Amino acid sequence: MTAQLLLTAERVLPRPSTPVEDGAVLVEGGRILAAGPRAEVVAQASPEAERLDFPGATLLAGLFNAHVHLAFDASREMLPNFLASSDDALRAGAKDRLGQLLRSGVTTVRDLGDRDALGARVRAELEGTAAPRLLTAGSPLTVLKGHCHFFGGEVADDAAIRAMIDANAAAGADVIKVMASGGQITEGGADMWESQFDVRALRLIVEHAARHGLPVAAHAHGSDAIEASVEAGVRTIEHCTWMTGPQRQDRREGVAKRMAAEGIAACSTSSRNWRMLAERMGEELAKTVYGRLSWLEELGVPLLAGTDAGLPGSVFDDPVGALELYEWLGFGRRRILEIATEDSAAGLGLGDVTGRLAPGLSADVLVVDGDPLADLSALRNVRLVLARGMVASGSA
Repeated sequence: MTAQLLLTAERVLPRPSTPVEDGAVLVEGGRILAAGPRAEVVAQASPEAERLDFPGATLLAGLFNAHVHLAFDASREMLPNFLASSDDALRAGAKDRLGQLLRSGVTTVRDLGDRDALGARVRAELEGTAAPRLLTAGSPLTVLKGHCHFFGGEVADDAAIRAMIDANAAAGADVIKVMASGGQITEGGADMWESQFDVRALRLIVEHAARHGLPVAAHAHGSDAIEASVEAGVRTIEHCTWMTGPQRQDRREGVAKRMAAEGIAACSTSSRNWRMLAERMGEELAKTVYGRLSWLEELGVPLLAGTDAGLPGSVFDDPVGALELYEWLGFGRRRILEIATEDSAAGLGLGDVTGRLAPGLSADVLVVDGDPLADLSALRNVRLVLARGMVASGSA
């Protein structure tokens, strides 16, 4: 019989909206058996269960980071370092970064761009160990010499699009990534607001990915790229900045309402760098740039927690620094925790797997000192992390 683990604490958040004072979570075989009031959960525990009590602490579901690049090291030289790294070095770096994510409370990670199926191979190597659940995209589809072409996903025609999707699927991808617009780290490529694929090509990508049972995540800064991606039926819009030029936005309400109606989620991809960037931009421009998140929320667009970790300064071990952006924008702490857990789970198709503390779901559990509903920074006070029931090294 698999040993049981009983966790008790001052409070449990089965969901951020349903806090339970003096609560407990019972785990067995990587699954949650019970979560709720201490007395009710303790009564279901076997006499042999291992018991850990955390006075003054909160138990909640593990956090999500829905947009990372494990191949990048978050330094200013991240791209030259990546290009110069051997496969062994990339695999070792990716494992280290996954460890950083896990020890900071992140138990589900979506990597949205690497080369040679790095993420899928690392996931296989970590099978059976305490590591975050890892969803991976493999090489993102891009045009010739387009944004992030160095990942190996260049496609020149329909046949190449199908072949790249087939290759990513065969290598273990969980999602197909397409660079619908340009970006800021590819010299000589399209500008961030310029489209790289038209609606017809994006629709082909969505339809061919669906043959493999895979959703599509669209990197889209430009308003035209966002609209085309939504028209094509992608599952998530990454960045979703609505750009039409330098420091220019065109928020298209009809497109956003369609996202809300069809459940197409937006991932902000903002790391703790937001504070530095806001200072550089000035408050007025910063409120415009980041205020798109409040606007999307008001329109009912699902939001995902993601930081673009791996880019310069976008570190892997400070999810709270990124979440504090929402607090600066006026989001309530309960709502922020929902975005970081159950909403991100639902947006990635994992709502029946994780994101809440409920019987039958994966035992992805975070224990922190204090109460994050009262003070978001409590999430930094990590006491314990369980990933599918396994204790993260260095967190206990």
